[in-house]
Amino acid sequence: MAGNLTEMAYVTTPAGRAGLPMGALDGVRRRRVAAVALDLVLVSILAFGLWMALLVLTFGLSLVLLPPLFPFVAFFYNGLTVSGPSMATPGMRLCGLELRTDATGARVPFLMAALHAVLFYFSWTVPPILLVSLIAGDKRCLHDMLSGVIVVRRL
Repeated sequence: MAGNLTEMAYVTTPAGRAGLPMGALDGVRRRRVAAVALDLVLVSILAFGLWMALLVLTFGLSLVLLPPLFPFVAFFYNGLTVSGPSMATPGMRLCGLELRTDATGARVPFLMAALHAVLFYFSWTVPPILLVSLIAGDKRCLHDMLSGVIVVRRL
């Protein structure tokens, strides 16, 4: 017998042992790229729909206030979906991913999920920051490390 259940290998992160099986990181980078593309489309559709609704409801008077709508929608989209019961955005769910805290592997609270979204969108302003994932042993990007989360395959 190769080993019993108590000798399973687990994912470890610099912050601690996340308590996740080793296979939890297989194919995460590819899946994350697809999930980001799907989520950007969904956030864009939601932001445009909200923008149009507010434009119609205010008879065009709110036109000056509406341009910063995308970051507002993205903040709550990520915060509410990741901290919810599925622990993932719709794009992440379609790609078989979920977000967990790196120290314990527990569900991510709303503020941590929203911080992750803010740091993610900020990292797009300096694209080489996203390459940290290629040298990190646990396949995390810099915004994952700073917000204390890890992206894993759905268990």
